[in-house]
Amino acid sequence: MKRFRYTLLAVCLVLLWLGWTDISLFLRNRAPAQVSTAALEGQGPPRAWLQVSGGWLDMEQAISTSGTIELDALLVPLKSSPTAEGFGILVETRDPQLLSLFRTYHFQLDTDLEKERFLQEHRAEFHPQRVITGTMITGLIASGNRDKLLKLAREVGMPVAEDVLFISEGKEPPKYRGFFFAGIGLLGLLRLLSLWRNRPAEA
Repeated sequence: MKRFRYTLLAVCLVLLWLGWTDISLFLRNRAPAQVSTAALEGQGPPRAWLQVSGGWLDMEQAISTSGTIELDALLVPLKSSPTAEGFGILVETRDPQLLSLFRTYHFQLDTDLEKERFLQEHRAEFHPQRVITGTMITGLIASGNRDKLLKLAREVGMPVAEDVLFISEGKEPPKYRGFFFAGIGLLGLLRLLSLWRNRPAEA
């Protein structure tokens, strides 16, 4: 019984901490912060929820997060200029047009000549200037996903630095998850207090 109480206490404290983390994230990010790609690379993110302007996606270096024709999402470098060699930002996107472009280029063309011709005909689509609105992949809950994406990028030979910034396009800070975690944690603590209060009656 004692072990159960300590386990319940640990779970409740973790839920309360996760809840507070999500709630504080939501309260600090009621609207996306406006930032340029160059400023984001040089100064870091002002907040977690961002609207990033002045950047170009490099679809030639994009990689699939699934590695199969059944595409789930892409990791695409976001550069401060279309001719920049390096990059400090990776965008996780599920945009249907970008997925279709990637699928056609990598899975539906048989020869290098066909791919080169397709690339020349769709040059602008492979390097579009785009405003990205999304949330940084940071924090305890998202750290596992970030590590997985970083490992994937390195496995396929993408020159990605350890401090690269990951943005999940279209994702917003959670509005209700933090309150749910905090509520469950608080209910658990109340249950634990009732168990301790009734402890003298146990025999």
